[in-house]
Amino acid sequence: MDYIKPNDVLKNMVAIGDAKAGLGAKDILLRGALSGALLGISTSLAFTATLQSIPLVGALVFPIGFVMIVLLGFELVTGSFALVPLAALDGRRSWGKVFSNLTGVFVANLIGSVAYGALLYIVLTNCGSDAPIASGIGPKIVAAAEAKTIAYAAHGTAGMVTVFVKAVLCNWMVCFGAVMALTSHSTLGKIVAAWLPIFVFFAQGFEHSVVNMFLIPTGMLLGAKVSFGDWWVWNQIPVTLGNVLGGLLFTGLFLYWTYSPVRKTQMAPAVVTPPNAFEEPIGA
Repeated sequence: MDYIKPNDVLKNMVAIGDAKAGLGAKDILLRGALSGALLGISTSLAFTATLQSIPLVGALVFPIGFVMIVLLGFELVTGSFALVPLAALDGRRSWGKVFSNLTGVFVANLIGSVAYGALLYIVLTNCGSDAPIASGIGPKIVAAAEAKTIAYAAHGTAGMVTVFVKAVLCNWMVCFGAVMALTSHSTLGKIVAAWLPIFVFFAQGFEHSVVNMFLIPTGMLLGAKVSFGDWWVWNQIPVTLGNVLGGLLFTGLFLYWTYSPVRKTQMAPAVVTPPNAFEEPIGA
């Protein structure tokens, strides 16, 4: 049967988190940079689709990049927020190793996102020879970069709370996408299962830290009135923190707490024998 039950999904989540935490620096850099670039490509594709039709079409095509990341086993820090800490919670890795992995993937995602943004800048401006926002999706990227930074800053504390909550809601869905992909053995099943939550987050305009690693610096290249400080203070830092909460608590920990096997005890006179929490997963 194609369907994988939630209890087995949880076992695979822990095993995958363990495997990710054990990756070397080279693999983190390459897989993380490719993930950042793929999400940037998906975002520019979604903007192009929106420009040619309606916003809902952009949300429908955006998950293409995420699905590619999942199927190819690349490293996306937002999904890792739900999976990698489970390896420490289950006693397989140290929290130091978890933090090191998440930091490395974050930096690699940033490198890939900014690199694709620079390449897209070349395409949209004919290598800088045309006006930065004269054609195509350039104006939409500029508007998005300003909406994700100085628009929040204009509201002060209320803007900071808003961007943080949008980030929590975003990664709640993104991490469900990563988990849903584990509910199927087939490629088609993984694609469909992962597609649904990603569509939900993008259609509602929530805040994703890796998407913003592409959108905001690319908008700055194209002339957005956004400073480096605006990018990090009013978006990248609060969005990353919100993504951590949405992924780690709302997805990773909640699923771990509800689907991890109950440690039953034998009711013998003086013998208490708790079994291991997990059997070794197969095919993870």
